[in-house]
Amino acid sequence: MSENKLNKEQLLLDLLKKKFILNESAVRRAKRVEVKVDPKEIIPVLLYAKENSRYISFAHMSCVDWIEDGEFEVVYILWNPEDKINLFVKTRISRDNGVLPNIDFIWRQANTYEREIREMFGIQFEGLVGRQEFILEDWEHMPPMRRDFDTAEFVKKTYFKRPGREDAKDVREFVQERTDEELPDFAKKYSRD
Repeated sequence: MSENKLNKEQLLLDLLKKKFILNESAVRRAKRVEVKVDPKEIIPVLLYAKENSRYISFAHMSCVDWIEDGEFEVVYILWNPEDKINLFVKTRISRDNGVLPNIDFIWRQANTYEREIREMFGIQFEGLVGRQEFILEDWEHMPPMRRDFDTAEFVKKTYFKRPGREDAKDVREFVQERTDEELPDFAKKYSRD
């Protein structure tokens, strides 16, 4: 791909390099720019991207567990509808008591992503408002998206009393016990009763 075709991407990257201390930065390909920053730079970079570079759309937020490095990498994905370029802003924090700033005052929908990441990975977001329970009700175990969470062992301990499928706890029975709800008629034909 010729350099002319990546002109907008390179201009964005050059602008961010002038304004902020970037740990790493690159034009990955057409329509994709990535920068890595320290956690304290997250809010300034995201605000600048939205207010000065037309990144008005918060597309996604995700987390990667780099267990070998003892870190989580949180990725903020922004979209500029005019230039049609994705900006990936990445930061790393410790797996042990990792904390990031809350950004839902910049994009309200970030609240949903932050609550999910808090619950699934155990990362805290300073000032995040929202019930602790988000998806996992009554969860008392390690956050399940961490790479050291043993899903098979959890299922074995939680849903099996002895080896063999015949002793598995039926999910419908488990939900009914927790909620005291009556099993719907359409589901009764699948019950083991």
